[in-house]
Amino acid sequence: MAVTKSLSIFLFIAISCVAVAQAANFNITNNCTYTVWAAAVPGGGSRLNPGESWNISVTNGTTGGRIWGRTNCTFDNAGRGKCLTGDCDGVLECNKTGTPPNTLVEFALNQYNNLDFYDISLVDGFNVPLQLTPTYNCSSVKCAADIIGECPTQLQVPGGCNNPCTVFNTTQYCCSTGAAGCGPTDYSKFFKERCPDAFSYPMDDASSMFTCMGGSDYRLVFCP
Repeated sequence: MAVTKSLSIFLFIAISCVAVAQAANFNITNNCTYTVWAAAVPGGGSRLNPGESWNISVTNGTTGGRIWGRTNCTFDNAGRGKCLTGDCDGVLECNKTGTPPNTLVEFALNQYNNLDFYDISLVDGFNVPLQLTPTYNCSSVKCAADIIGECPTQLQVPGGCNNPCTVFNTTQYCCSTGAAGCGPTDYSKFFKERCPDAFSYPMDDASSMFTCMGGSDYRLVFCP
């Protein structure tokens, strides 16, 4: 009986360890002086007052993951409402991408060669400064410049700095055809100069994509 019990405990521990290894934890902390409504796909959403944190677990193998912050939100008891920036179809628990402008973290877990891929993207514009740091010894990425304060007049919107594709809706800025002629513009250079870690337009170079060994957890801080 004792042997059977010990074996059961061993199997429980082993299964638990495998389950942990099959997911990455993202610790999301609001270091801003204002409330941020964190959003994640997959993951949902959470209101974060200054100093508060939210943890989400994301299954390894996930592609197209996104995390961003929303500002100036109002939600009712059913979780319906709206946000000034980053709104995701008027719900607290996001299941689709946010409305520009929003500073965006993108990730894909345990992909080619068992690597995680992650980046900060300003392709949708900027609304909240942030930093993403793996728990493994891999590169941290950050975008914390005063982009809203220095935003070009044509891209200025309440609560953020919009992207030129949303504002002008042209192939030049949207790269909608994937044409080889799609390159950096004065607007993308504005973002890149202030946040060199980040993607600044849809066809930005590979220096904006970072990798880490699969199995890492991550810490995201708003207003680092």
